Amino acid sequence: MATLTDNLTNRIAIQGFNNHWIESNVQLFKYAKLGVDTRLFYAFAETIKMGNKSLAAILHLSSRTISNYHQNKQALEPAQGEHLLKLIALYDKGIELFGTIDEFNYWLNKPFWNAAEKPLDWLITPGGVDLVTQELDRLGYGYPA
Repeated sequence: MATLTDNLTNRIAIQGFNNHWIESNVQLFKYAKLGVDTRLFYAFAETIKMGNKSLAAILHLSSRTISNYHQNKQALEPAQGEHLLKLIALYDKGIELFGTIDEFNYWLNKPFWNAAEKPLDWLITPGGVDLVTQELDRLGYGYPA
């Protein structure tokens, strides 16, 4: 079964980009440090059915800034690039667990057990992405989130 990363890689054909960055945090850091191409941002937003403005807001950028980066063929800053790569890895895991992007998006928008917060609310920081990833790991092992 092809992963989300494979799908994105095939769609945008960014030289040197493959799913090896997902193997470890060190690889993810190294790829983010090199600069993440804005085409990955746009392909990811379209693939996960999220508006560019919403995804940019999660990364603490404006959609206009992303557009300017794209027009100038400028890579994302390392912090935003790392955040985007962590989101992609999270979606890879979520789709593997839930089966479809729609099902995973539904789960992200559903409040946590006995709480008002939704997993989507936590995605505004890389640490929050890590916490949601841990929740997915627990679900994968059969523990309730």
